[in-house]
Amino acid sequence: MSTTTWHDRAASLSIDGRAFIDGKRVDALSGKRFDCLSPIDGRKLAEVARCEAADVDAAVAAARAAFEDRRWAGAAPAERKRILIRFADLIMQHQDELALLETLDMGKPIRYSRAVDVPATQNCIRWYAEAVDKIYDQVAPTPDNSLALITREPVGVVAAIVPWNYPMIMAAWKIGPALAAGNSLVLKPSEKSPLTALRLAELALEAGIPAGVFNVLPGYGAEAGQALGLHMDVDCIAFTGSTRVGKQILQMAGQSNLKRAWTELGGKSANIVCADCPDLDAAVKAAIGSIYFNQGESCNAPSRLFVEAPIKDAFLEKAMKMMPRFAPGDPLDEKTVMGAIVDATQLNTVMGYIESGKQSGATLLHGGAQARLDTGGFYVEPTLFDNVDSSMKIAQEEIFGPVLSVLTFTDLDEAVRQANATQYGLQAAVWTADMSKAIRTARALRAGTVHVNQYDNDDITVPFGGYKQSGNGRDKSLHAFDKYTELKTTWIQV
Repeated sequence: MSTTTWHDRAASLSIDGRAFIDGKRVDALSGKRFDCLSPIDGRKLAEVARCEAADVDAAVAAARAAFEDRRWAGAAPAERKRILIRFADLIMQHQDELALLETLDMGKPIRYSRAVDVPATQNCIRWYAEAVDKIYDQVAPTPDNSLALITREPVGVVAAIVPWNYPMIMAAWKIGPALAAGNSLVLKPSEKSPLTALRLAELALEAGIPAGVFNVLPGYGAEAGQALGLHMDVDCIAFTGSTRVGKQILQMAGQSNLKRAWTELGGKSANIVCADCPDLDAAVKAAIGSIYFNQGESCNAPSRLFVEAPIKDAFLEKAMKMMPRFAPGDPLDEKTVMGAIVDATQLNTVMGYIESGKQSGATLLHGGAQARLDTGGFYVEPTLFDNVDSSMKIAQEEIFGPVLSVLTFTDLDEAVRQANATQYGLQAAVWTADMSKAIRTARALRAGTVHVNQYDNDDITVPFGGYKQSGNGRDKSLHAFDKYTELKTTWIQV
């Protein structure tokens, strides 16, 4: 498609910003709305329902009624599988529409919304659909006079709160296993990017998921999100977002009904490149491509690059040649590889960190400024700092923007120590031709995922989550069912 075609589609797009409760589009009970603005150029896309506690009560009541009458939980596994596969099919049938909504809403390039986000969303739903009738319960090894059954049951009403950086994918990581397990769901998307979640709910209903099973509440975290966290009739809450808010979610779970609370939080991932790296070009490509993908708005972005001294100059020379490719462009242009920051607040946060890097003595090699100022949107140049010290703010705190910090090391053990010296533990990587060294380093790194001689390769079959203050839950893979099911023992005396 041409750039003009995407812009034409955007101009003619009709967007419904109402909430989705009990199978229907509805306004917030208060009548309140908020403006949904595009980071591409600041234009208003829609007025979106500003859901609050009363709307949460209505959505949770609808989800509870659906769960108790077992319209979904009681469906045969094969039937849930059939409907979820139909849901995945509909997502792909609406690929262009969903991709356009995603790009307009949060600023990522249309080439990635269409080729990455939509296919990954449907793949997640499809994968969990296929898993529904392939998970078996257990019989315990009891004496002959007893029979003990260990069965999984849906936990009940699940609240899911998801972030703005991958609105569809992060939602799918909750929707897939929660619905496959037979739960009812109340999804709160970020107020910065609510549009695709609302459309997904309509497609789910069209696929055959009963009314009340899948509800979507747009709104602010301090209003709708807090009401979900404190709700006494929510059985489980799954949250992806900042560590600060994740801590609040855990506190709210304890203050209310001790609901199961699962968090996938921030990261400050370390990417360690040793002098015996087997493919320096591949290491450079992965380091630069991964940090600037999605405008750096990824919790697992390798924002700390540790390079061993003998290869540092060669590494940076190759890296600098790649930087122009990531100049921010029009997200609706299929040639663009780096788009807009999600909103003015996040733009100011990123620029604040860049200024901190300058003030703390790091060497700015590239970028560091706003871009495309004439568009009315929110854009930042790909930024590269050298001579960063682990004590600096830019090396300790999650920036969530296109900013890479380079640290030099001469001793691998010291590099690992510094890599582990943050509150986070989401992902890490090591590049070396010595597999013994790679295994030792992977074991020493305190992270939920450690990549060896690559970065960010994964799929739906492996768990995603972190150590320490990167959270306590795992998305993806069969392990995700642990969050959305209860284990029941039934002991029968024979």
